[in-house]
Amino acid sequence: MRFLSEPTTDLTYSDLFLVPSRSDVLSRLDVDLAADDGTGSTIPLVAANMTAVTGKRMAETMARRGGLAVLPQDVPLDVIRDVTAWIKARHAVLETPVTLAPSSTVIDALHLMGKRPHGAVVVVDDAGAVTGIVRASDCEGQDRFASLASVMRRQPLVLDAATLDGAPGAAAEQGLRGAFEAMDAAGTDLAPVQRDGVLAGVLTRKGALRSTLYRPSLDGAGRLKVAAAVGINGDVAGRAAELLAAGVDVLVLDTAHGHQQKMFDALAAVKALTPGVPVVAGNVVTADATRELIEAGADIVKVGVGPGAMCTTRMMTAVGRPQFSAVLECSAAARAAGGRVWADGGVRYPRDVALALAAGASQVMIGSWFAGTHESPGDLQQDAGGRQYKESFGMASARAVQNRNQREGAFEKDRKALFEEGISTSRMFIDPARPGVEDLLDMITAGLRSSMSYAGAADLAAFRERAVAGIQSAAGYEEGRPVPQSW
Repeated sequence: MRFLSEPTTDLTYSDLFLVPSRSDVLSRLDVDLAADDGTGSTIPLVAANMTAVTGKRMAETMARRGGLAVLPQDVPLDVIRDVTAWIKARHAVLETPVTLAPSSTVIDALHLMGKRPHGAVVVVDDAGAVTGIVRASDCEGQDRFASLASVMRRQPLVLDAATLDGAPGAAAEQGLRGAFEAMDAAGTDLAPVQRDGVLAGVLTRKGALRSTLYRPSLDGAGRLKVAAAVGINGDVAGRAAELLAAGVDVLVLDTAHGHQQKMFDALAAVKALTPGVPVVAGNVVTADATRELIEAGADIVKVGVGPGAMCTTRMMTAVGRPQFSAVLECSAAARAAGGRVWADGGVRYPRDVALALAAGASQVMIGSWFAGTHESPGDLQQDAGGRQYKESFGMASARAVQNRNQREGAFEKDRKALFEEGISTSRMFIDPARPGVEDLLDMITAGLRSSMSYAGAADLAAFRERAVAGIQSAAGYEEGRPVPQSW
């Protein structure tokens, strides 16, 4: 990246714009979004290891679309094992359905519909065969304790999983095109998929389209990838060994202040295990910290102190750094040392993701933005005006610390409560136009693809090399915002 004029102060994403350059890229679909950091991600996006953001549904969906999700460090090991096994057993194309029996009730279905953006429940018999589908409209005006057998749509379009198997390529795309056309002809946006007469998953019209545009992030056995976080306190080596045995594909050593002795001790303990997977460490904001972590064994360094929407670190401590400058400096130091960085936090629009990648990050970690989706673990709630939302909270907040310290005595817990930081509850509203994380991935990658084509970059390496940035005033930033109504 080069600048129209050299910065004289540290900058964040809103301070910058990118200048178009001569381009030989003929189509946005011609650009390659794959990360170059050894994780195997085919899009450079990571769902943060926040309790309100990443669970098994988020991890499954992110990997299916080529990204990565990091399971939080506060999750008990037995749960991590079960969740990792569950993710590894998911299909690389088909969505995991919500299922109920014909004898289940309308209220059962209504409670589960919010778990999926498509809002459908598949009704199956004791043998696992599809008997019908229930949507929210089927439940309107019905007794809440009526059986699903009495309200479901019978004889729905059912697809054969065999037509959707196989590695990405012309044959797989032909199968997806056929599935899309079958749904289009049937006038439906969703179809259950069976294998040998047993429900294997569901496919939506958008899902069929997406599977021709995204390549899933798969391990050597063809299973979806997942990452998991480890704190730097306690038995770091023991927990890391358990995570590796469970099959996680990336280890993330995570703490608010990554440039400290405990982090170096944790890195040494993990590297002594010869993990065989990429090891991420953070968070930091300086070149020196980045170099030292890579020298200590980190493959990837997580960059960002204080830019997150749930974070109060800068207001409480004055510690941190404007995120763009932190990413720019740390990524240069990392690449010189043979490592990479993830830009963690501070992105609110697709333009911010493009700027982080142009500055040198191999991937961008997103937290609260993804919290307001159907795939995040929180319960779907409604405000007084009927708007749906989920709650998000910072990982150093009272709410997160309470979960983390639940096994400690009352005295120790109350003493630690004196030093909490971060927002304990914030409403992340579900965007009706983009209710699922896949909708956000579509928007982000569309913006990134366009940004790369404006720069004449066919891949992220060329984007870093060719990007030209300028510094703008607050008025310049405001000028670029769309106007929702006339002035």
